[in-house]
Amino acid sequence: MLSRTVCGADPVAPRLLRGALALLILLLIAGCAGRDGGRGERSSAPSGWNGEQGQASFYADRYHGRRTASGETHDRNALTAAHRSLPFGTRVRVTRLDNGRETVVRINDRGPFVRGRVIDLSRRAAEELGMLRQGVAEVRLSPE
Repeated sequence: MLSRTVCGADPVAPRLLRGALALLILLLIAGCAGRDGGRGERSSAPSGWNGEQGQASFYADRYHGRRTASGETHDRNALTAAHRSLPFGTRVRVTRLDNGRETVVRINDRGPFVRGRVIDLSRRAAEELGMLRQGVAEVRLSPE
């Protein structure tokens, strides 16, 4: 203790400075990553994914304005959708099987969590497929 006051050296100060510098570097790196963890927005489906088939449903109006799993705010007027595993930003062509109508949506949420359903669409996407009245329709998802 006496040597510290005599020499004026405080062994704690360099450790605090190093810790603060390390924290600053981590914050800078995290800031560069963005909301999607640095993966970047995808325009097409990941390689190896050839699509799938099942039921589509659409978000209830009460979800408009709520936060999605990607951090975006859900907009019922946008062409977006929820999928269980496709990366956020992936664009998917959705084709309704009984009438042939199609739309392209961007994945920005997770779900649906109902057996047999493969995608949960925004209200606008459901309108484009003509499924507002039924609420659920058989669809094929394919890479865009």
